[in-house]
Amino acid sequence: MDLTVRDLAVARGGVPVLEGICFDLSPGQAVVLRGPNGAGKTTLLRTLAGLQPPLAGTIRGAEDRVAYAAHADGLKPTLSVVENLRFWARVFGHRDIAPALTAYALSDLAERPAGALSAGQKRRLGLARMLVTGRTIWAMDEPTVSLDRDATAQFADAVRGHLAGGGMAVMATHIDLGLDAQVLDVAGYKARIPAWDDTDEAFL
Repeated sequence: MDLTVRDLAVARGGVPVLEGICFDLSPGQAVVLRGPNGAGKTTLLRTLAGLQPPLAGTIRGAEDRVAYAAHADGLKPTLSVVENLRFWARVFGHRDIAPALTAYALSDLAERPAGALSAGQKRRLGLARMLVTGRTIWAMDEPTVSLDRDATAQFADAVRGHLAGGGMAVMATHIDLGLDAQVLDVAGYKARIPAWDDTDEAFL
């Protein structure tokens, strides 16, 4: 099933940020979101993931199919690497975490508490969670933050494997991952803020 976005408008804190967004994704395809800080990339991803409602427009094909990786890594610091992955696997109804450990070279850190990991190791573990969700659509916000060159390559390989298996990905990133992906510059969809008239001012 495709992901179809039509005339989507999104808001942050009640203020319109983006409008008129349209794109299509089929299995095996990815879209990279570009734009300056504060342009609305995170707001768009949160809307696609169902964490906030759109102001207008439609999103078809996302229902219960999106796994979201935000700026925060979503880890429980007192649990080990393995325990964190097992927790998320159970949340999504899965058990096998071995591919996730291998994909991000986490096997040697398996018993270490997440709170004792470096920033880059935490990020790798946070991204490894995506592999245990079983979700078709990955929505990821600046996924390569804190990653070194090798870990960035591991992430790109994980995305390629996901796409090769019929998955889809929507990513906000400024890094060239070498993926064959659509590029959507959200700066071109900045929402117009309606001007106040005398009637509006009467209620301020």
